[in-house]
Amino acid sequence: MAHLVHVVVGARPNQMKAAPLLRALRQNPKFEAELIDTGQHYDHEMAGIFMQQFGMGRPDHALEVGSGSHGAQTAKILERYEALLLERRPAATIVIGDINSTVACALAASKLGIPVVHLEAGLRSRDRGMPEELNRIVTDHLADLLWTPSPDGDENLLASGIEASKIVRVGNIMIDTLVAMKPEVEQAAFCDQLNRHHSQHAVITLHRPSNVDVEATLSKLLDELLSVANTMDLVWPLHPRTKQRIVALGRMDELTNHPSVHLLAPLGYIDFMNAIMHARCVITDSGGIQEETTWLGVPCITLRPNTERPITITEGTNVLATPETLDEELNRVLLNEERHATSIEYWDGNTAERCVASLEAFLEE
Repeated sequence: MAHLVHVVVGARPNQMKAAPLLRALRQNPKFEAELIDTGQHYDHEMAGIFMQQFGMGRPDHALEVGSGSHGAQTAKILERYEALLLERRPAATIVIGDINSTVACALAASKLGIPVVHLEAGLRSRDRGMPEELNRIVTDHLADLLWTPSPDGDENLLASGIEASKIVRVGNIMIDTLVAMKPEVEQAAFCDQLNRHHSQHAVITLHRPSNVDVEATLSKLLDELLSVANTMDLVWPLHPRTKQRIVALGRMDELTNHPSVHLLAPLGYIDFMNAIMHARCVITDSGGIQEETTWLGVPCITLRPNTERPITITEGTNVLATPETLDEELNRVLLNEERHATSIEYWDGNTAERCVASLEAFLEE
């Protein structure tokens, strides 16, 4: 009899990590995989289009929790997922990354004695002011099987007292998606259709409260980015919260009227990766983009004081910056070669297969 396994998603980064895993599980007759969508990112532009492009199909169960404060959202996910678990008990619950859905579903399953598997375990920024860091720590300590993307993940888990027998390094699942979809990304017409005013462009993504919620910080960043726009185009898919903050600051017209600034709605994966693949650099405060740019060799400037993905700095193309040092870091990046080849163990497009083999061994012990 096949093992029933839940794969939980709730936000866009989860989709690209879940897609190859779901595909691998569904191809194995030993598993019956169900997709659980908590609806943490609940609008089509922020999540639905990703599911379509990844061929994941409709979720088997949609919890439809929507937005809310961290506490309210986490509690609603916990309550609704627990009810689902009580209806039909899976052999394991696989949670991904570090969002509220991750920790809430891990807690619900763990309390019912259902094995929890954490994909992308062991990442640490050492900044407990980030809600994601707290989610990572709690989920890792609840998990029965921890799949890590890199050696630092293993080391972090061992240092926190987690047994070595629970830790399996499987590699970076996001690279599976990038490898699988690279031909479509390369053939996409997105960059060709941009009405660029310069020969090069930078991709911008900003959404973290530390960058967009403080008016002085956001204003400083906008000044710096408008300066960049004098020498290269900016391709900027606007996160809804960032758009709200710019409007409140009264600077939206300044951006929309600049000929080199392309403010866009959130993009689907293929167009977004096409923009990154052909970018001179990326300026972001996201987590996953640090990994994708590293694999592609695209220079990445991360507007954060820390990163839970330090391997993207030590072995990749990523650097950390603040609004005050952005200009300096950008000048340094532009003086160097455009691409920097990188190779990290298990960032090879085969992570999903290693996950399935690990899960099969775990459930059949």
